[in-house]
Amino acid sequence: MVESQDSFPYGSLLEYLFTLVGLLLFLLDIALDIWTVVSFYQDGSYVYMAVMIFLLLGSSVLLQVFSWLWYSDSLEKIESKVEKFTARHSLIKPFHFLQLGVYLRYAGVIEISTMDFIHYTNNFREGMTMCMNHDLQMLRLFETFSESAPLFTLMMSRILQRGELELITALKILTSAAAISSSIALYHRSMRIYLPKKRKMSWISTGVYFLWNLLLIIPRVTALALFCSVLPCYIIAHFLSLWMLLVLAAWSQKTNYMEHSGWEWLYRASVGLIWYFCWFNVSTGSIKLKLILYYSFIALDTTMLLGLWYRKEFEYAGCWRSLNPRTVILTLLGLYATGILMKMFYYRWFYPNGDKEKITEPTEKVKFRRAAKYDMDSVSSLEDIVAAPAQPLSGVLKRSSTMAANFYF
Repeated sequence: MVESQDSFPYGSLLEYLFTLVGLLLFLLDIALDIWTVVSFYQDGSYVYMAVMIFLLLGSSVLLQVFSWLWYSDSLEKIESKVEKFTARHSLIKPFHFLQLGVYLRYAGVIEISTMDFIHYTNNFREGMTMCMNHDLQMLRLFETFSESAPLFTLMMSRILQRGELELITALKILTSAAAISSSIALYHRSMRIYLPKKRKMSWISTGVYFLWNLLLIIPRVTALALFCSVLPCYIIAHFLSLWMLLVLAAWSQKTNYMEHSGWEWLYRASVGLIWYFCWFNVSTGSIKLKLILYYSFIALDTTMLLGLWYRKEFEYAGCWRSLNPRTVILTLLGLYATGILMKMFYYRWFYPNGDKEKITEPTEKVKFRRAAKYDMDSVSSLEDIVAAPAQPLSGVLKRSSTMAANFYF
């Protein structure tokens, strides 16, 4: 049901504030990255500095490639004035070459969100804005696991080796930990647009989602950092071998996310990178079996990393010397088990698919497909959208519907 335009759009206000906060956190993360690189240089930690620069540049290039590909598939669906201006003057490609494509997307989303909020627009235009915002959320998710999570591991490994906790390092670690969990939670909230009654997606549900992801990510990243601190040369071999296996697993799921099949391998490679740290559903089917296999495999791998670290624990120094390695291992495994239990609790009580009022008939997906492709200039109500003829999806609408189908399994 569409709210009256005379009522204050609290939902739009929250989404607007989240967009602004996301941009501020994105800028803060860049500032901290620069500060950390400079601190590495001043301390003479040139290896850490080189690794960090490589991760930053690699992540930025990955995001710009995805952003450019998605813009190329959806140029006719651009709604914001700033994006239309750049497209009209053929500036979208130069923006991405200069690593500014994500900022362009932020500018477009903030412009539309601001106009919707000022004019109290709380109708399907908001839904289309959320649909276009989905690409931005996906880019932030890729950035989280191609930059924030690896840097989180790098920072923790450096602390373990040096036994010193500097202010900038601690701030960067806390920011990375918050960014990882919040990016996943915000992606979760971005899926609300595909619910018939999105107001039922409570903040308690988002909080539980954030918490169980945090409980699962912390042991995983800590185990990688512990292993890296004593066997730094082997962490690369571990990542490459496991990542290639995960990419093949993504290929076996027959993903169909990108508009062109040739670029689908880039998406699968990114999924493999995400799976290296946490679960991310990319296909429909026997999800319970996939979850059991994934978490069993990652638990086994994490236990192996902790076991190898335990054998080398005599090399530890500094602030970790007073800690019992067995206590550390049991604590991390306990957090991991608690995270899995909380995830089961979430899917039992808070997952949107568990809502009995959610429409479960296959025709509901058809309605979304009709609405997605309909010409927005001729839309006057939700009834008109539902009544629109079904057409093949493409571009951002194809990506959004694909991820929605995977999310609401």
